[in-house]
Amino acid sequence: MIELQHVSHRFSNGTQALSNVSLNLDGGTFTALIGPSGAGKSTLMRVINGLVRPSQGRVTISGHDLTAASGAQVRLARREIGMVFQQFNLVRRLSALDNVLLGRLGYRAVWRSALKAYSQAEVQFALHLLDRVGLADQAWQRADTLSGGQQQRVGIARALAQEPKVILADEPISALDPKSAEQVMHILRSIHEDDGLMVIANLHFLGTVRDYAGRVIGLQQGQVMFDGTAAELTDAAAHQLYYAPQLPPTPAAPPPVAAVSAA
Repeated sequence: MIELQHVSHRFSNGTQALSNVSLNLDGGTFTALIGPSGAGKSTLMRVINGLVRPSQGRVTISGHDLTAASGAQVRLARREIGMVFQQFNLVRRLSALDNVLLGRLGYRAVWRSALKAYSQAEVQFALHLLDRVGLADQAWQRADTLSGGQQQRVGIARALAQEPKVILADEPISALDPKSAEQVMHILRSIHEDDGLMVIANLHFLGTVRDYAGRVIGLQQGQVMFDGTAAELTDAAAHQLYYAPQLPPTPAAPPPVAAVSAA
């Protein structure tokens, strides 16, 4: 469903975030992205959902080439990809219900959302999603009065409101206490197992990766250094990924020397 062909991305400051990444991500797979900080995991997620256009290479989702698509086409493709963020990205002054309903933005005119002109069917759908993540009783509570774990569960419900085919979770539990983290991971696993959705999660804790992931992709310096099952992620393989000596960054090209005219 998602194919990356020789994808590289260099930021304007010269940082090489991804280097020649080729991956096929298909079916209802729970995939974990792992690797040291700065390995390119978050950039890879943003390339997949169209927030970042790679410097080189091709990204296709369900046969649609995002790298060649117009802005409007990218927005349409993004409806199929629900995003769960590390810092929740909720509108703090709005209720949990209103935040979930924002997941319908891709299907309606902006003015209708601004006026909260939601249909009864949309409201019932959002309430159902809040019930699914265990927050039906908090539907009318302001987002900024909820705990971190509750806010993240609202974020998951908002992503599901898009009716996506893929859920991308960028460090979804790194800011949570162990109990809240377990709740969030159980919900993500339910989405994968019960709904058959592909879940791609950027995770830091190897115990969590081994408990939940079917496929593990390890990045180091923007390159894929491991691609296998959780069972194949041995302690030795993890040590190699996180602690092996890394190559120095490629230096930026020097500025061109101005030509000097002959006197």
